[in-house]
Amino acid sequence: MVARALGLCSERGMADTLGVYRYTRKVDRSPSPAATPDHPAGEQVGDAFTRDAPTWLSYAALGCFTFWLYAFGPALTLLREELRFSYSVLGAYELCWSAGAAAAGAGFARASRRLARGTLLWTSALGVTAGAGVFVLGRSVPATLAGAAVFGAAGTMLLAVVQAVLSARHGSRRDRALTEANIGAGAASVFAPLALGALAGSVLGWRATFAVPAVALLVLYLRYRHLPLPPPVQHGNASRSGPLPLACWLFTVLTALSSAIEFCLVYFGPQVLIGIGLSAGAAGTALSANFLGILLGRVLGARLTRRPGRSTALLCASLGLTLVSVVLFWLSRQPTLAVVALFSSGVGIANLYPLALSLTLEAADGREDEANARSQLVLGVLAGIFPYLLGTLADRHGLTTGFALEPALIILCFFLLWGGVRTRRHHR
Repeated sequence: MVARALGLCSERGMADTLGVYRYTRKVDRSPSPAATPDHPAGEQVGDAFTRDAPTWLSYAALGCFTFWLYAFGPALTLLREELRFSYSVLGAYELCWSAGAAAAGAGFARASRRLARGTLLWTSALGVTAGAGVFVLGRSVPATLAGAAVFGAAGTMLLAVVQAVLSARHGSRRDRALTEANIGAGAASVFAPLALGALAGSVLGWRATFAVPAVALLVLYLRYRHLPLPPPVQHGNASRSGPLPLACWLFTVLTALSSAIEFCLVYFGPQVLIGIGLSAGAAGTALSANFLGILLGRVLGARLTRRPGRSTALLCASLGLTLVSVVLFWLSRQPTLAVVALFSSGVGIANLYPLALSLTLEAADGREDEANARSQLVLGVLAGIFPYLLGTLADRHGLTTGFALEPALIILCFFLLWGGVRTRRHHR
């Protein structure tokens, strides 16, 4: 997933400590039930939805991270041209990123218990900046792989903190908050490859693109470093031991595979376009069609999730559109048709991750931090394995054969969604 400029008003002194919700905010005014043991006072309940300072900060931080993330794929295409490595090595970059992500997922629950949300957010932001710096300043495969690993670990920790803040703040309306947050991510996905392509042909070079989110995060830190963020919401069953519910695990794997589908397309989509006649630079720029589709899909998703209870139907429709579009892209031999298919696949992919994550947290029965951590751990593993597997298949049998993995993953997601919904209903 350029960072969005957010016009947020802040106050110093006592307001930094006590006036968390005195910031300018936009409220959807509808009745909100009183707090209950299952919905503590810090959590929004009912249909009320308030965009306050912690919400906007979370949106902006996610936009910064996803700018790097969506620049990472096209950057690998240019890096491969410079360093001349194979498809398998290309997949190894995602593997290193995912190994770091898995490590962050394994440690998030413990870190969230020991550190305040603000400390965890800003420390993660510093780490992801360092990882991106190592990636762009390295001039060898080992150095850039190390940068990808640090980037994956710190970036996933930052992502997990943002998700935790939005879940704690918005409770049952987390589906809307997560979908809206990913609108900024969608905007970053459009502008990051365009900025990278533009700078690649300038005297600054493509590596200068990675400085943009670092500057944006510095501005956010200077403005909001004293802003208290919502602590974890304490539910009556939050201290329950034992494994998470089966439905939660099914939705967790669905969340991870949703990211794997997106990453496979981001990393190998340009290679498919190169195979049908585009240059490396043109293929990296053409990937913006996919990101434009993601932005449009997330804007539509944010509108559709304004009314509660639509997540499952929207997720099913998104999977269907993604399957049709990816198959068309996979089999197309015409560049124009392939770019159109990239756009429509972006519309379908747009809401897979935020909606699947929302279902995961909803099915956690009050153990959101644990479910959040597990989802990032599984995501780190599966989102690393499948792009690497696709690259290995492409080296051995050709890219067209290897890319068949992509529609197979989408079909598997249908079964996971069906199984999770069915299990959840039975559990209730």
